[in-house]
Amino acid sequence: MTVTINGVEIAVGPDEPAELAAARELLRQRAVEAGFLDGKATDADAAGEAIEALLAREVVTPTPEEAECRRYYDGHPREFISGDLVHARHILFQVTPAVPVPEIRARAEQTLNTLLREPDRFEALAQELSNCPSGQQGGNLGQIGRGDMVPEFEQALFRPGPKGMLRDVVKTRFGFHVVSVDRRIAGEKLPFDAVREQIAARLSATVEEKAMRQYVSVLAARAELVGVDLDAAVTPLVQ
Repeated sequence: MTVTINGVEIAVGPDEPAELAAARELLRQRAVEAGFLDGKATDADAAGEAIEALLAREVVTPTPEEAECRRYYDGHPREFISGDLVHARHILFQVTPAVPVPEIRARAEQTLNTLLREPDRFEALAQELSNCPSGQQGGNLGQIGRGDMVPEFEQALFRPGPKGMLRDVVKTRFGFHVVSVDRRIAGEKLPFDAVREQIAARLSATVEEKAMRQYVSVLAARAELVGVDLDAAVTPLVQ
């Protein structure tokens, strides 16, 4: 279906919503009307810059006040918790084409059983057996946060439980791991001052989006649209 805005036919990309293309054309035409863009200009970058200048002048959003930011902080406490951390060591028995998987698993389980009896040997066995570079540091992986490791390894590390040697071998895409969790650090609520700018940016973005939708709705109400419905105005992508 052909889409026209005030008699101007617009091209809609194969993966682009027609509403988005229509909103952008509305803004381009308003930029011409307001003197930000030559009506004969065809350069997309120039049109984008003109639309940005138009929006900077005509869509003004207030900066969130301290009290608004504080209310959001108090009302969304779970959003401002620092991530859980662990300090861990491991011994990796890497899966290789030359060695059958059952044999590799058996080596890992044998090592785990040894360390459950003699945990003080962890560093020495890591240096001797681990296929991970961390083996040269006794298997030490340092401080680990959520998202730092592959999901199957992370799931084992952050499973609720006491610190110390995990009782089962951990299987990942890299092989089999004998793991010791030496320390667990629970996440804590970040102070307001540490997240105040983050909250202000989030609130500003929400207000700006609402103002943008309203602005496009106003332009659409006074325009002649064919082939597109902007009653539920979309946020324009102007880049």
